Amino acid sequence: MNDYEYLLSNIQQIKGIGKKTSQLFKRKNINTIFDLLWHLPTSKIENSKITNSNEIQIGKIQTLKLIPIKYNFPRIRRLPNKVICENNEIKIDCIFFNSNESYIKKILPINTEVIVSGKINFYKNKYQIINPTQTKNEDSNIIKEKNKYSLTEGLSLNKYNTIINNVLNQLPNLDEWLDDDIKKKFNNVSWKDSILKIHSLETKKIIKSDYYKRLIFDELFAHFLLSSKIRVKIKKVKKKEKIFIDNKEKLLKDLNFKLTNDQDKAVKIINSDLRSKNKMFRLLQGDVGSGKTIVSMIAALNTINSGYQVCFMVPTEILAKQHFSFAKKYFEKYTKIEILTGKSKYAERKKILDNLKLGKINFLIGTHSLFQKKVEYLKLGLIIIDEQHKFGVRQRKELSEKGGDNCDVLVMSATPIPRTLMMTVYGDMDLTLIKEKPKNRKKTITYSKLEEKISDIINFVKNEISKENQIFWVCPLIEESKKIDFQSVVNKYKHLEKFFKNRVGLIHGSLDKDEKNKILTKFLNKEIDILVSTTVIEVGIDFPNANVIVIENADKYGLSQLHQLRGRVGRGIKESYCILMFKSNLSENAKKRIKILKSLNDGFDISEEDMKLRGYGDLLGFKQSGVKNFRLADPVLNEDLFLLAEKVVKKLELEGKNFDKYNKLLKLYDKASIINKNY
Repeated sequence: MNDYEYLLSNIQQIKGIGKKTSQLFKRKNINTIFDLLWHLPTSKIENSKITNSNEIQIGKIQTLKLIPIKYNFPRIRRLPNKVICENNEIKIDCIFFNSNESYIKKILPINTEVIVSGKINFYKNKYQIINPTQTKNEDSNIIKEKNKYSLTEGLSLNKYNTIINNVLNQLPNLDEWLDDDIKKKFNNVSWKDSILKIHSLETKKIIKSDYYKRLIFDELFAHFLLSSKIRVKIKKVKKKEKIFIDNKEKLLKDLNFKLTNDQDKAVKIINSDLRSKNKMFRLLQGDVGSGKTIVSMIAALNTINSGYQVCFMVPTEILAKQHFSFAKKYFEKYTKIEILTGKSKYAERKKILDNLKLGKINFLIGTHSLFQKKVEYLKLGLIIIDEQHKFGVRQRKELSEKGGDNCDVLVMSATPIPRTLMMTVYGDMDLTLIKEKPKNRKKTITYSKLEEKISDIINFVKNEISKENQIFWVCPLIEESKKIDFQSVVNKYKHLEKFFKNRVGLIHGSLDKDEKNKILTKFLNKEIDILVSTTVIEVGIDFPNANVIVIENADKYGLSQLHQLRGRVGRGIKESYCILMFKSNLSENAKKRIKILKSLNDGFDISEEDMKLRGYGDLLGFKQSGVKNFRLADPVLNEDLFLLAEKVVKKLELEGKNFDKYNKLLKLYDKASIINKNY
């Protein structure tokens, strides 16, 4: 077994870890020896010297000799377990939250002297230690210094330290993958020394050290190398001769439609890709209401006019129907358009599939059904995907390959994100931004209102409905919660029904898809005036007649999510309004968010501010994007290292360097399998 195979091997290779213990490690997402290296210590165990009873200090982590004398395990689950212990003549309670009786009895056996460490508290005239950790007496008076780690129940700190120290003692010297000029930026520290140091330094010193920065760079370097390899691999694919006919001007004249400067630039770039012999793999990124759909439709019709088929995939059935209605209205005279979703009837579906295979359908719109095995295209030339952030790097690559060598790929997203995230999430793709809004789009006016002013909002809503406008009313919870004082959609629905009888609809994530679509369709057809909803309405749905959105507990959302919700209105030509409702006791961060949203309308600017306030992990839509899979890197704290890693990889690309020397790095950081399993 070579060094890399050892690091990527199952943790059961480590002495002292059997099947049962490995299951405990898996609860902390530790499956391999390499995973174990990134589970960093939270602190050092202070005061390794055993503290005498007359030296106990409240508020400090100390190490004590105790004799457990009595267990107190309440039947009510939410109450903590307690072990009454003695230290000479002083009684000390050991309090355990979320620990079971067998674990407690194991580390604190009755009438047996034990040594434990923990923070000393004083409650109801008695000393307490909350969730103490057991420490073995390796010397008569001194406890050997140990790291403190966040552990799952069943893993003792003593055993964990023994295991991690065993691994660190056997840590191999890997061949250096960084060039000398890059290594100098981190004081020439090696990968091995960096790993050893981050497990030995104090937490505050770790994050400021060159060792830590070097490891963050390695992680980012591997990520950007992966993106580059995918880009290069896709660009090596040469399309067969592809005749390209540009009918943009004729089309815009027929539609009496004028593109914005950003839209026009996007169309020209995409047309250039479609003409090229290299395969297109491009992201069209634009804020809500920036007009991405018309750009994609022009690309679709130019591809169809050149003798090829196009498929347009969206995440939901209702969005597929909206795109289909839009395409039928404006483009049916140019081409044969059909829709295919999971709800398509058997006979209708069979007819569509037969005609598609024969080339009688040029433009197919639908959900993920478009890529099932039975769906065969005669001559597929372009795949368009809306709301692309639902797909990760691996899925995008597989999708690109599914279309075949002669098929271009255009993906779109209305989720604006900061630059560091954009280059991380979409680094494998070419990128085109649309920031400019069409001139007929009016700015949505944003107000903030105290909850006590609900009667003012009701009157405002009545006035808008009298003008034949529609309203979104967004609440965070489905049911009433006693613990969290949020307004539930169910209660709000009942409340609004008193004022707007039979004109209110209710939608939330717990409804099945059919019921949800039924209510959304009623709202679209103006059969109801107000739609009370959770955040399920935030992406992709277009209701041009809705011009007011009321957001309850607005201080509980992030900026990006509030901006996405606000984007549900202002889709038509009417003046639109967003009303943010909140309680009077706002936190400083909540006040900042509301102030930023009222002053900014550009989604990219808002996302930058959101990331500064909340961190990247909570940004809208990126919990499954792969960004959160970074072990150490943070786009806010480590922006300089993100930019450096991108710069280094781009330099390697321009110089035409062979990336094979980095294959082991990619394999180590679990990236290689995406490109090629046989490294």
